[in-house]
Amino acid sequence: MGRPKKFDRESVLVNALPVFWRHGFADTSLHELERATGVNKSGLYSEFKGKEDLFVQSLRYYVDNLELGPMLSSEPLGWDNIERFLKARYRNDQGLKGCFAVNSMRESAILPRPAIDILTQSGRKLKELVAKNIEAERPETKVDVLAELVLTFSTGLRMEHNVSSSHAGVVRKVNEFMKLIRKLGQ
Repeated sequence: MGRPKKFDRESVLVNALPVFWRHGFADTSLHELERATGVNKSGLYSEFKGKEDLFVQSLRYYVDNLELGPMLSSEPLGWDNIERFLKARYRNDQGLKGCFAVNSMRESAILPRPAIDILTQSGRKLKELVAKNIEAERPETKVDVLAELVLTFSTGLRMEHNVSSSHAGVVRKVNEFMKLIRKLGQ
């Protein structure tokens, strides 16, 4: 009979996530994961199949715990929800920049297939939430086109945030973008 584990899965994910976020999938070492989680290699491998599985589960944990659903589902649906979504994505009290999901997309050529699936499903759900808000505004332009523009802008801002942390700059850009997108929707 094996020794009882002295850690819980969620705490491992919470502590592994920032390591993957900072270094990416490829550049994160097992040693860094051991140090961050406080769990040795054999403990990690008893809970996860390997680094790939730990990354996939960390990504799943991140996506599942984003609070986008409530933010983009609050009534009344519309442009104000989208504006809040665009501005809220850049507040991070852990010193982590951008968005873990977007940062992970940069490594799509080497990510495990389940990670790509999580990113694809998450993107699809996000587009649906954004589209519902746009649809509530009854735009003249196609809802899907506007939703894609919002998500492309959002992804660009999250990427840019990796090199610039000016929240005032983000707010200014979001304000200008929202003026433009509202006009396109008329």
